[in-house]
Amino acid sequence: MQSLFFLCLNSKLRLLLVTAIVIIAVNGVDRSNFKTCNDSSFCKRNREISPNQSPYNVVDDSISIQGSKISFDIKNQANDALLAATVAVLRNGKARLRIKEKNPMYPRYEVEDILIKEPDEETGVLANRDDQGIQLNFRDKQLILTLKPFRIDFLVNNTLVISVNSRGLMNFENYRKKHKPADESTKEGSENSEAVNQVSSETEDVPAVDENLADKVGQRDEELKGLWEETFKSHSDSKPKGPSSVGLDFSFPGVEHVYGIPEHADSLALKSTSGGDPYRLYNLDVFEYEIDNPMALYGSIPFMLAHCAKSTVGLFWMNAAETWIDIDSNKAKDSILSRFASMLKGNEEMPQIDTHWFSESGIIDVFFMFGPRPNDVFEQYASLTGPTYLPPLFAIAYHQSRWNYNDEEDVRSVDSKFDEHDIPYDVLWLDIEHTDGKKYFTWDSTKFPNPEDMQKSLAAKGRKMVTIVDPHIKRDSGYGIDQDASNQGRYVKNKDDNVYEGWCWPGSSSWIDFINPEHRDWWASRFNLDNYPGSTNSLFIWNDMNEPSVFNGPEITMHKDAKHFGGWEHRDVHNIFGLYAHKATADGLIARSGFKERPFVLSRAFFAGSQRFGAIWTGDNTASWEHLKISLPMIMSISIAGLPFAGADVGGFFKNPDEELLVRWYQTASYQPFFRAHAHIDTRRREPWLLAEANMNIVRDAIRTRYALLPFWYTLFYQASVKGGTIIRPLFTEYPEDVSTFAMSDEYLIGSDLLVKPITDASASSTSIYLPGNNELWYDIENYKWFTGPRSISMSVSLNKIPVFQRGGSIVPRKERIRRCSSLMYDDPYTLTVALNRKAQALGQLYIDDGHSFDYSKGEFSLRKFTYEDNVLSSRPGSAYGNYKTNSWLEKIVVLGMKNKPSKISVSGKNSTPRKLKFKYDRENRRLTVKKPEVNIVDDWEINFKF
Repeated sequence: MQSLFFLCLNSKLRLLLVTAIVIIAVNGVDRSNFKTCNDSSFCKRNREISPNQSPYNVVDDSISIQGSKISFDIKNQANDALLAATVAVLRNGKARLRIKEKNPMYPRYEVEDILIKEPDEETGVLANRDDQGIQLNFRDKQLILTLKPFRIDFLVNNTLVISVNSRGLMNFENYRKKHKPADESTKEGSENSEAVNQVSSETEDVPAVDENLADKVGQRDEELKGLWEETFKSHSDSKPKGPSSVGLDFSFPGVEHVYGIPEHADSLALKSTSGGDPYRLYNLDVFEYEIDNPMALYGSIPFMLAHCAKSTVGLFWMNAAETWIDIDSNKAKDSILSRFASMLKGNEEMPQIDTHWFSESGIIDVFFMFGPRPNDVFEQYASLTGPTYLPPLFAIAYHQSRWNYNDEEDVRSVDSKFDEHDIPYDVLWLDIEHTDGKKYFTWDSTKFPNPEDMQKSLAAKGRKMVTIVDPHIKRDSGYGIDQDASNQGRYVKNKDDNVYEGWCWPGSSSWIDFINPEHRDWWASRFNLDNYPGSTNSLFIWNDMNEPSVFNGPEITMHKDAKHFGGWEHRDVHNIFGLYAHKATADGLIARSGFKERPFVLSRAFFAGSQRFGAIWTGDNTASWEHLKISLPMIMSISIAGLPFAGADVGGFFKNPDEELLVRWYQTASYQPFFRAHAHIDTRRREPWLLAEANMNIVRDAIRTRYALLPFWYTLFYQASVKGGTIIRPLFTEYPEDVSTFAMSDEYLIGSDLLVKPITDASASSTSIYLPGNNELWYDIENYKWFTGPRSISMSVSLNKIPVFQRGGSIVPRKERIRRCSSLMYDDPYTLTVALNRKAQALGQLYIDDGHSFDYSKGEFSLRKFTYEDNVLSSRPGSAYGNYKTNSWLEKIVVLGMKNKPSKISVSGKNSTPRKLKFKYDRENRRLTVKKPEVNIVDDWEINFKF
């Protein structure tokens, strides 16, 4: 929800709040609330570094080679500061570079809890050394360390794929003391004093700088501002440790497109930032965000994918501080390729993307992934930060929410209306108004006097409830959560070591210090049924405002000089704060169930690794066609960065969508991983049955289509939970050599088998669809017409049509008996849609478990592999064996692309008597329907087609 106002919702301020919402909604995001690069001193300092003049050299006699790791010192020739570095070759096509201060004045924050384990180093690495540097050879790859200036190049199959510091933009601001020269011209606080501080360091290893240097650099006024204190609007950042930024450049030769680094409301293929602001990663609460903009939003994942037809590489910058990334398209010639100039012929140029990454504090800790294809990189990244968790089945069904359902009667009415209109849904949500005065873990006793009975009533129908629990705690001595947090010292502190206070929904608030693992455990315990009165096991949680959002803070967030556990400043840990809150909540729900049940927690803020704890959404969007359109690249970008369980609020959070827009949004979101309708408190009610009947019927069909495909979605989530990777994905990830897909973001794949082209323009009567794949067949799932790729086709689209195609060569499982929620469909029979390729072959999978517990980790699951080949459709165990049993049987088979009518179809199986099957053949559409095979879906069986 939006949070620009320093108000709590009470009767006296209600009119003022509504007025403010109207004014801001008209004007959109207030950019003046958020920094540009020119407002950030460390961004300006790093951006103004001159290229190709790097002062950083490897110290020759410091080099040590141990197996696949090189350890060495780096010396800044400008001030003699020493850095300690390691570069290591890791297993499964990865490498890691770490650079820290050699003898820091203060400890520097190193991100924890993001890697699922310390990665294993590669074996069988061969090392060679010459006057220029060191070369490590491993499998088909090479790592080349150049000593003067410091630079690293990675080659795959003798082709340069990543260069580190090739433009010489590395920067490492060592901690230092404020310089206090006796000369009047360099007194503390003068601009010349700041000049000396920037280029000097009084650590043990750095000699004092000549005081006359202040005179030499005194003219660089703009570059020297903000080193020891920085002001933005009315907020002052004290910077007690002084400047501490780190930066490094990375170049990708041969590449014209890079992706990732969410969250931004921007194109899928990232744009050049030359002449504008860099992309910013700094978790912020941005009201009604603008599109096509590099401004920071709610989450930050510093992962980038660089792709061309010949290779794909990934880069993960593991730093939790504010980070900016410049991107520039270039042409690589001899000067860039340096010692690799022989790779070019004559004056030949190749495309290149140059990137420059810089963070306010911390260390340089960066991972490289060498693919060679997008799906390989996704798996390599997941081996570092973990794959997505396997959600309970209800979590990937349809969710109904608004700010706010008013009371228990409203909840009952909404719930019954879904049944009355035969529209399935699984989860009903309550926003902040359900609490007692915005005190989380409480209920408004007037509006919700019987919360347990309310939840049990929903649960009796197989449905769940979600309530919001934000990380800001109302300061109220009569509020038990505040009492405990205060008495036990669990709040974030301000720079003066007192409890940090700010404004959020409850009014005066403080924030739990989630950086402290003990405080996370305490927070998790709050979700026990005894500690959360009125809660039940069918209640799940929504963490909003966890960037953290502070209404009266700088950029509507926490002051950077606030203090956390371990003495870390908020500047060090800002982007990881929301992840820790998300993790603690998920841990609490798991513990509440006795460690038996899978949690569901939605978070607005996120970081690398958030995929292990739950879902996220794209925040406070707007009811506009532009926001519907941008939801596609936003969700794909987040998915590329390893967090596939994402969605956008159906209809837009702010303003009122017209019926056409709302219908199109439902159609689009029904084919996205997280499917929730949500709306602002001052919008008109927009539940599906409030639409005109024809439009309600279209929305009902969209939601029912989602439920029919839940077995397909659940299987994809299982696959992603094993090895990582995307669920919805850009076309280029499956067709990595098709350059026409590289910048495409208006259509996408679900897994590899369904292609979706949402309609995101008003009054559209037709759309153009690109179907990829050399000689690949694509079947329209509505009318079964087939098309051959690669080609673009034009298709007429009425309001009830959204183009979706099934890939030839795939088998998609469905359940076509749609009930009021997913749990009631659990034992229902399956339909298999077999789409044949040109060789009359097809392949698919189905994953089944109990849909809610962790028993699958003990082997209580079934993974089936379906194959159609040589006129036989067979079911066999998949790549992982489980022993889960089900009552579900195979109800129907639909075969697309069947050129001839069979003379006979028969079934045989482990637990079934061989027999003939009835079928119907549609010659015009080449569609065959086989009725009632009646074999158990998890048994071994064969269905033979005779011609």
